Parts: sequence; structure tokens; C-alpha cells
Amino acid sequence: MGKPHLLVAGGGIGGMAAALALLRKGFDVDVYEQAQAFREVGAGVQISPNGNRALDHLGVFHALQAVSCDADGKEIRLWNSGRTWKLFDLGAEAIARWGHPYLTVYRPDLLQVLTDAVLALKPSALHLGAKVTDFGADGDGVVLRLEDGGEVRGDVLIGADGVHSRIRNRLHGESAARFSGMMAWRGVIPMERLPTHMARSVATNWIGPGAHVVCYPLRGGRLMNFVATVDRDDWRDESWTTEGTVEECRADFLGWHADIQAMIGAAPSLFKWALLGRPPMERWTVGRVTLLGDACHPTLPFLAQGAVMALEDAVVLARAFEAFGDDVSEALARYEAARIEVTRRKVLGASANTERFHNPALATEAGAAAYVDGQWNRDAILARYDWIFADDVTRAPL
Repeated sequence: MGKPHLLVAGGGIGGMAAALALLRKGFDVDVYEQAQAFREVGAGVQISPNGNRALDHLGVFHALQAVSCDADGKEIRLWNSGRTWKLFDLGAEAIARWGHPYLTVYRPDLLQVLTDAVLALKPSALHLGAKVTDFGADGDGVVLRLEDGGEVRGDVLIGADGVHSRIRNRLHGESAARFSGMMAWRGVIPMERLPTHMARSVATNWIGPGAHVVCYPLRGGRLMNFVATVDRDDWRDESWTTEGTVEECRADFLGWHADIQAMIGAAPSLFKWALLGRPPMERWTVGRVTLLGDACHPTLPFLAQGAVMALEDAVVLARAFEAFGDDVSEALARYEAARIEVTRRKVLGASANTERFHNPALATEAGAAAYVDGQWNRDAILARYDWIFADDVTRAPL
């Protein structure tokens, strides 16, 4: 047979990255997305040097950098006093050490950059309003079944349909999601609504007993991303689109620093969602069907690697098909083998960070100083992050 025709279920960041990576290698790809228009949740995402290395390989790094922020550094701040600990330089030092900077990115911009690149290579690749309901597969290929009754044939199916993946559930059964005991507040705030001292190109983790807040600028400093996570067991809806109130959010962060209160008060809207964890999967691929991104390794958002893992999956998948494309089973096996353990390690690392961000020792200034000095000194940080930032999926063995 010639080069396989690959079908991608899901047109989010992972699905579009997969389509782009495969098209750049000369494969025919079609993407099926249930939404009537391409859109991404209006929120921020951090793209670490390893993720930007993948984007560079996909040919879109510079386009994304032009509409994003190069974070100058990362810092820890204490929940009530605002005491600050500088962590590391994410600009020049990141480039010198890892070859690429650390970007803070508006998710819709990342999706748009990927979509534009896909359309430039194959204008007919995207199929909107195409909700996948089921699929069939045999030794000769796959059939994707759509809600409108249509069917699409191809050689390979890639399930990039997110944390609630229909493809995963069909392959492996319903996943056993576990409530983490935490919920998160999310908002994107116009920078002009905030005090001028907050307009800095710095990614900040505010840490406290039972809660933490991550904030960083987006779109060249015109927006501030705000994600506030709190220990709560009374909200278990995993949706990103449930809106809460300023009063409820303030109650969760009573006594926190004035900068936190300013962000809560200035947010045009605040959405809340429960954080659910899922154990790493032992297997992704069955026959001619595999998974990518959140469909196979959903993660708590405490290592800033969720979107990055999807980008890296895409690069490795395309490399595997480039090397073994005349043998679909081998290509899929090589892809899975190259990604399953490293993504497992990241998912577990994100879970481990929960205790660091919410530790009871952070309740007092003295306890916090000792805890931060032990957990966020340079050696400890490099031990947790250097292997991630240095990882090069463009050269990883297959």
C-alpha cells in the first residue's frame, strides 16, 4: 500500500498539531471536529522550552511567539504577605540552557496558529460540525461514524478528542476519574483593569495552605491569565464553562494578598471546574486506532505540561509514521512506546506538585520560608524540571 490516510477525531490543540505534523511529513490527513466553528477555551497556557522545540519542528514557533509573551522569569509568592522568591530566568537563561524560551500563550492563539498552518498545507483537511459517535476497524482500515449518519473511511484513526474521549472509551471502556478534592477558578483579565505594578512579564505561583494561584501575562501583556485552585469537596463538575461569582471566589481566598483580590475583582467572568485525576493508562493503541494528548494522558494542571504533551505526541507520531509508515502496526507501536513512560512520569509529577503548592507549612511566614528554601532551591527545581525542558522529541529514539 501507499502512505496511509489518517483520520483525526478532535480539532483541539492536540488534533491540529497531529494533523500538521503528519501533513508536513507528506501524509494525507483529515480532522473531524464536532464544533461548528473552530474555537478554543479563552484561557492561558504555558509552553515550556521543550514544547517550543516541538512547535519549532512544526514550523509555527515564530508565528506563536509573535502573539505571545516571553516570560522573563518565574517566582513564588506567599499567599498573605506577598513575600517573593525568584525561581529562575525563563528568558536568556532558558534559551542558553535549553535552546528555546518559555512562552505564556493565549490558548485560542495557539489553536489558530496550528489551524492556519494545517490549512496552508491542505485547505480541505478540516471538517466542522462532524461529531464522532462510533468507529469500526479491521485489518484493512477504519470507519469513522458521524452523528449525521455519514461514514468516513481511512487507514488509521487518532483519537485526539480530549479528556472525555469517545475513542478512548470505545477502545478501553469508561475511564475511572477520581475527584482530586480541588476545584479551580479561571479568568482572563484585561491588563488595564489591574494596578500598573502587576503588568510584568513574570509567571507567578502564589502558594498557601490549601490553595494556590497561578497568574501570568498573555498577548504581549494585554491580558492577565488567572487560575486559582482551592481545596474544596463540594464542587465536582469537570466542565470549563460553568460560571461562578466574584463573591464565591473571594470567599475561597479570604485573607489573601491585595493582588489576588484585585484580580478576582477585575475579572470580566470567573469560571469554576472540578479537578479530576485519572491513573496513567497501560496501553493506548488497539489495532489501527490510537490516542493522543488528553485522550490518553489527562493530567492535573500543576506541571504546565498538558498542552505540551499533546504537541510532543504529535511530533513523535509523525516521526514514527515517517520511519515505519509502510507498516501501520509498527508505526503505532513505536509511537506509543516512545511516549507512554515519559507522559506517565509527567502526570505523576503534576500530582506530586499539589502538596508543594498547598502545604500546611505555608500558613506562617517562618514555615513558608523553610519550606520554600527546601522545595524551590535551584538544585530542587532543576531536579524536577531539567529533564522535562531538555527533552527533545525531534530526536528521541523510536
